[in-house]
Amino acid sequence: MDSYHIKSHDGHWDLTKQGADRASISKPTKAEILQATREFMVGKTASVKIHRADGTFEEERTYPGSADPSRSKG
Repeated sequence: MDSYHIKSHDGHWDLTKQGADRASISKPTKAEILQATREFMVGKTASVKIHRADGTFEEERTYPGSADPSRSKG
């Protein structure tokens, strides 16, 4: 399963595949990057770790939700 991170960077938000040098998607707001990530993940199986603006970890989402190994709600 691929792993991605959403982080704030230089005044915008990036979705970056773990180990990549460049962002897959960049948006001006967190709300926009979250929406773009949902669209980007259609047909993919991946884990997305979402970070706060200060860089600390906030939450993890699995796409599609049925691929979540913990089988937890959320």
